[in-house]
Amino acid sequence: MKMNQCKIVDCTIRDGGLVNNWDFSVEFVQTLYAGLNKAGVDYMEIGYKNSPKLLKGADQAGPWRFLDDDFLRKVIPQKGTTKLSALVDIGRVDENDILDRKESMLDLIRVACYVKDVDKALQLVQTFHDRGYETTLNIMALSNVMENELIEAFEMIKDSAVDVVYIVDSYGSLDHKDIAFLVEKFQKHLPNKRLGVHAHNNLQLAFSNTLIASEAGVELLDASVYGMGRAAGNCPTELLVSQLKNTTYNLRPVLDVIEQLMIPLREKEEWGYIIPYMVTGALDEHPRSAMALRATEDKDKSGEFYDKLMSPEVTIEKK
Repeated sequence: MKMNQCKIVDCTIRDGGLVNNWDFSVEFVQTLYAGLNKAGVDYMEIGYKNSPKLLKGADQAGPWRFLDDDFLRKVIPQKGTTKLSALVDIGRVDENDILDRKESMLDLIRVACYVKDVDKALQLVQTFHDRGYETTLNIMALSNVMENELIEAFEMIKDSAVDVVYIVDSYGSLDHKDIAFLVEKFQKHLPNKRLGVHAHNNLQLAFSNTLIASEAGVELLDASVYGMGRAAGNCPTELLVSQLKNTTYNLRPVLDVIEQLMIPLREKEEWGYIIPYMVTGALDEHPRSAMALRATEDKDKSGEFYDKLMSPEVTIEKK
């Protein structure tokens, strides 16, 4: 029986950090890494590799927002088979802060961008490739990208050094037909590139969309334990571990991590399928407005929230 070609990239710390400002203890991250390693998960995205000098408020975020290799060596003194990944954003990383791979704890560096910045992202990709890293290009908010923009991006990507190109459903608004369409489009125009998928769960479709992508040949599958991620969260790692066929993943260590780490954390922090996030997903909008609503006393007034988003008028209160 042919083994499944898919690999899981667990984003609990990186994407989940958008929920709690990356306020994870060292012990939390160590326990998570040990559990993912026992489960056979292929990659753990342990945070961002952005540069604190390029972002305001850097001193208020946890260390996983601006990974330091010396710090990582103390956190994970002995790596297992699970590789380590980090994400960088255009304009937020100083390439001089990135060591050569042979000197770094990281194996994979992923570059996130909007379609208009693919050219800048590929320059970073080339730098990281030359330093020995595995690389991905994560094109965000694809639901808002015109097809002609995508075709132009493909022309730049096809002969680049990037290893994997990601289909990213940033707003959690895509369904199975959208995913199938995008995978086919990416495969047609980038036949020499491996593909990845990153799905958000605003419409409770992250898991099914990820499975559909995997069955169509997408190799790298993003997920997070207990679905922890910005707003509605991501495809749950435990579901992929338990449901992907012809793999050697082990579910029990992930369940232990959920019991030990995620259940207590969920009592303090909010993420997952919640109606305001569903509304922004249904309207194909960034969830920032829903996140702002959830921070107010009116957090459950979803009808008023929907009416406001649906209104064509914009009113500004004068002081």
